[in-house]
Amino acid sequence: MIPAAFDYYRPKGMDEVIALLQEHGDDARVMAGGHSLIPMMKLRMAEVPHLIDLQDIDGLSDISVDQGRITIGAMVTQHDLINHDGLTAAAPILREAALQIADPQVRYMGTVGGNVANGDPGNDMPGLMQCLDAQIHLIGPEGERTVAARDYYEAAYMTDREDDEVLVSVSMDTPQGGYAYEKQKRKIGDYATAAAAVQIVKVGGSVKSASIAMTNLSDVPVWSEAACDALVGTACDAAAVKSAVAAMLGDIDPAEDNRGPVAFKRHVAGIILTRAIERAWSRA
Repeated sequence: MIPAAFDYYRPKGMDEVIALLQEHGDDARVMAGGHSLIPMMKLRMAEVPHLIDLQDIDGLSDISVDQGRITIGAMVTQHDLINHDGLTAAAPILREAALQIADPQVRYMGTVGGNVANGDPGNDMPGLMQCLDAQIHLIGPEGERTVAARDYYEAAYMTDREDDEVLVSVSMDTPQGGYAYEKQKRKIGDYATAAAAVQIVKVGGSVKSASIAMTNLSDVPVWSEAACDALVGTACDAAAVKSAVAAMLGDIDPAEDNRGPVAFKRHVAGIILTRAIERAWSRA
């Protein structure tokens, strides 16, 4: 398929990006890796008269791990996540999740910013960022602002980001304890039928804290506070895991599609979360 005609811009600075967004309004879109936007343009599911490429903006491809804080630029690719030794040592769940996204060709171009920004419920990074209690950093005409990942997603493809704002980075405290990212999908390269991101801190044989987020099981990623609470204070035994799964199932709202009916998705979600909790606990 061939996209509709569009004007292409490759600005050198963020001021130019913001000016273009203000000038062209709803007719302009920012592109990071392009793996979500370009296919939609080629299929004529999205018409973008003005396409703004962020590849030449300095600083957006930086990764910082410093004094217990991690910052990842919007143009950092999944390949970069996988191969950054300092980041892997500080937050190994990021590498584990990135390795399960699509295939190497996609990971060379697909970016963290693109995966996080647009509110696609099937993307892996939004749920992971909620699990890690990440902060999303935006720049617009009024300056910079920060939104918690747990507050950023409003509905499918609808977020707290304004049309003239650009996501420039995400940041988080270095995660503690055991971790796991589990994902079930039909084939390599597909979105998840269900995925779970889990972090567990263990003290004295019991769960001190837990964070659990689910992917592609509602029109937004689901950080399940009830599932976390079901684990805290327990020895993470079978009964506790079962309670956490039941709590998570009360928070999700999957829809039937070509990945299966609702009952199947709920069944898969329970299995995936059980595996993720057990593996995170074994690493805690």
